[in-house]
Amino acid sequence: MVTGGAGFIGSNLVESMLGSGNHVVCLDNFATGKRENLTTFLQDPEFELIEGDIRNYQDCEIAVKGIDYVFHQAALGSVPRSIKDPVTSTDVNIGGFVKMLFASKQASVKRFIYAASSSTYGDHPGLPKIEEKIGKPMSPYGITKYTNELFAENFSDTYNIETIGLRYFNVFGRRQDPMGAYAAVIPLFVRKLMSHDAPTINGDGSYSRDFTYIDNVLQANHLAALVTNAEAINQVYNVAYGDRTSLNDLFEMIKVLIGKYDREVLGIKPVHGPNRSGDIPHSLASIEKAKRLLGYNPTHSAQEGMEEAIEWYRANL
Repeated sequence: MVTGGAGFIGSNLVESMLGSGNHVVCLDNFATGKRENLTTFLQDPEFELIEGDIRNYQDCEIAVKGIDYVFHQAALGSVPRSIKDPVTSTDVNIGGFVKMLFASKQASVKRFIYAASSSTYGDHPGLPKIEEKIGKPMSPYGITKYTNELFAENFSDTYNIETIGLRYFNVFGRRQDPMGAYAAVIPLFVRKLMSHDAPTINGDGSYSRDFTYIDNVLQANHLAALVTNAEAINQVYNVAYGDRTSLNDLFEMIKVLIGKYDREVLGIKPVHGPNRSGDIPHSLASIEKAKRLLGYNPTHSAQEGMEEAIEWYRANL
């Protein structure tokens, strides 16, 4: 069962799990997910859509009935959104998480795999980011995602349910929405450049991120479900490529790739705005723990992933 299965990561996970021969249930309230992300699955007899809300415990109970593995992707993402509306972000990301986790425990779900976040590292200055060394979260969103980890650990200890948290680092790729006030930086840059508009870079562009292609994230989720090594269970892992790209370099990378098809794009220069509240300057993951315990081996660098992502956006924007 995939919560948030109509979202960017969730719909890719649904597709991947169906492709591996599983029966897949999707729970989504379509607050941020898109129905068109599920269109190709609706005729598949192994796919079941439940329209519901993780804040409603009865919906959670219905969704986990007969389920072996839960992939909890549902959340209200975005640091700026959580700063603007911390009440709803907390209600969904913590309240909904606990309801989903408890319903899974009650239904004897074998393993609960959930989307954690690199925002948990907060103000810890160390690079690369190592799972056991975190700082103080810098946004309501970061607080909610760290709280999820604490609840998962507590439930594993208290109720014996297996949990694995995957701390995603700046995931991008097909189906990531370029529209809306809280669009992530990559689809936003792509949309702006394809429209011949100058994107805005927050700050001087020196901030850097470990941009992680969707296929690496799918691999990590599959491995988290399949791993049998007892040491690997009830853990939290970084899911990233293990390299970082500055916002300035990201802009140039996207511009050059789009410029192969549209020469006019090559002359566009970005606009620089103020730094964004709640943003950390640099993010780079150590992926050694995931490699050692899960067998994780990311297949796409930021450049390789971007080449595939640009092809998807060219066909779908």
